[in-house]
Amino acid sequence: MEKSPLFTPVLIVGCAIIIVSFAVRASFGVFQIPIAEEFGWLRAEFSLAIAIQNLAWGIGQPIFGALAERMGDRKAIVAGSVIYALGLILSAGAETPLAHQTYAWLVGFGIAGTGFGVILAVVGRAASDDNRSMALAVVTAAGSAGQIFGAPVAEWLLGFMGWQSVFLIFAAAILAIILTLPFMRAPVQADRTELEESMGTILMRAFRDPSYALIFLGFFSCGYQLGFITAHFPAFVTELCGPILAGGVLHNMGITTTSALGAVAISLIGAANIAGSLAAGWAGKRYSKKYLLAGIYAGRTVVASVFILMPITPASVIVFSIAMGALWLATVPLTSGLIAHIYGLRYMGTLYGIIFFSHQLGSFVGVWLGGRMYDVYGTYTMVWWIGVGVGAFSAIVHLPVRERPAGLPEPA
Repeated sequence: MEKSPLFTPVLIVGCAIIIVSFAVRASFGVFQIPIAEEFGWLRAEFSLAIAIQNLAWGIGQPIFGALAERMGDRKAIVAGSVIYALGLILSAGAETPLAHQTYAWLVGFGIAGTGFGVILAVVGRAASDDNRSMALAVVTAAGSAGQIFGAPVAEWLLGFMGWQSVFLIFAAAILAIILTLPFMRAPVQADRTELEESMGTILMRAFRDPSYALIFLGFFSCGYQLGFITAHFPAFVTELCGPILAGGVLHNMGITTTSALGAVAISLIGAANIAGSLAAGWAGKRYSKKYLLAGIYAGRTVVASVFILMPITPASVIVFSIAMGALWLATVPLTSGLIAHIYGLRYMGTLYGIIFFSHQLGSFVGVWLGGRMYDVYGTYTMVWWIGVGVGAFSAIVHLPVRERPAGLPEPA
């Protein structure tokens, strides 16, 4: 039998959509200082807007997942693109914290319609059983590819135009996503039993399953860590590395300011995560996904602990970015693959969307708490240690997950 190709039109288009969506999403941390300085806001003001984006993304993900499964994937993506762009356009004209925080709901819902929940589900349905784990990993890696250039492009554009103009350029890029959709047409790959069962039946089965609750709880720390680092790491690096970039290798590479180093750090995380996500996809086909997830969370806990205990220097920032990046979104193909393996493909988008709400609830807490604690204590140290704690919790909570299709008994 001829082997099915990995790179199908659905996978390629899905990657393109994720790249653009995540390039914009990953850049918001770069705007922390410019917006705060222009209006004289506290750090918590714009941090709350980013936090609301993440919360809205989490709330919107199961909604868009269900919309895609009921009305079609492409309609859901069009709706997400338009809402995303509208949120950016309105944010470009916002001059008060309340306005930014209000329009952040639109941005967050738009990300939900163009993000992992919808795209992973359509790619998962289109992929063969042999290719599914790696296909999910490739899409995840595409998100990191967007992160590689999203923050540096924003930093570069801010060098010769205002942040408002950058937001409008990003809105145009999001709308361009719609042009790729004619090439995205995925079959519904599900067995006869799955097709005959209603969404309500599948949801009730998952809600009664302790494993689903454990996966939900475990994904919280992933969102907390990613949300906090994406939103606050550029500012963290800018303020703590000090005037120590003069001369040396980084200076010769064109990294002459700590703000540039902060943007590059986000890019390095994305670059390292391409390898990490692909490795997770390869391993997820061969080894227990729950143990791989436990190992990734344990690794994040160690990396974050060592980083915050050591002096913060440009070298330590680079090393941390690469190490954390290798573990960054490696949880996504494993978590989504685990959902598909246990509960089937038919309503994967909705089931993963609900799990993803936990991730985004963690993102909201990480982003908001980072800004709030910085304003109160003038440091991010406590927020880092909370992230270490929740990471250790997630490493433990995945161990009891029952990694078998729902309804099947445990092997004797």
